[in-house]
Amino acid sequence: MDYIVRATAADGQIRAFAATTRETVETARQDHNTSPVATAALGRLLTAGAMMGVMMKGDKDLLTLRIHAGGPLNGITVTADSKGNVKGYVGNPDVVIPANKKGKLDVAGAVGVGFMDVIKDLGLKEPYVGQCVLQTSEIAEDLTYYFATSEQVPSSVGLGVLMNKDNTVRQAGGFIIQLMPFCDEKVIEKLEQRLAEVNSVTAFLDEGLTPEQILEKLLGDMDLVINDTVPTQFYCNCSRERVSKALIAVGRKELNEMIQEAKPVELKCHFCNSAYEFSTEDLKELLRKSK
Repeated sequence: MDYIVRATAADGQIRAFAATTRETVETARQDHNTSPVATAALGRLLTAGAMMGVMMKGDKDLLTLRIHAGGPLNGITVTADSKGNVKGYVGNPDVVIPANKKGKLDVAGAVGVGFMDVIKDLGLKEPYVGQCVLQTSEIAEDLTYYFATSEQVPSSVGLGVLMNKDNTVRQAGGFIIQLMPFCDEKVIEKLEQRLAEVNSVTAFLDEGLTPEQILEKLLGDMDLVINDTVPTQFYCNCSRERVSKALIAVGRKELNEMIQEAKPVELKCHFCNSAYEFSTEDLKELLRKSK
């Protein structure tokens, strides 16, 4: 069962989130049939999206993370709500490239050079849009940079995805630790030292640590308070009805052309790859509705 833990430490001077997302990332891998490096890249952004989603307050708030970059992965899109639901896809799920210098999956090489958009739809007239240039294209460091520059919140982001030999997901998860504006210098120093000792999130995951145990390792002696846990899952809200509306939206001319071809039309959802088939009769019915 995947979940996110929300916590504070150092008397509220630090807020922290940690997540385990193995099932979420494995669902995405199955839906999109992603290669190992594509699974790792998408899994990292899904994990971050899930945690950043639950940072939002409103029931209908939506977060979109979009990476536009020149690598063979062809970009990543992830959408999350404030209740722990997250979904996403990559431009090229089949990407295969050699391992990096450390012999690990080369996420940075697959992503390439580019930038990231963070779009928050908080029910206001205009969504909030933040953008940053990718610093390492490893995703976690890029989000650390985003928080510092766009939201002016000093943060540390750690994300990891571990694969099995059969290319299924063995472990996935991560953390986001943020300093509040009134944070004491001594607390900052202690946290920096602690984070410097962290090799990688994957090491924590490999040990089988839960989100609570990860935060315990990072903030255990800093009066860590676990506030609550939120279940998280890969969830897509697509439906035949929504796809029908999209078809109506393409316009009468296009619908007529599809009907003339007299072949069923299959549409796939970007986010979860579910296929929806519409027969010629279905299309005629939509044409009637589009008046």
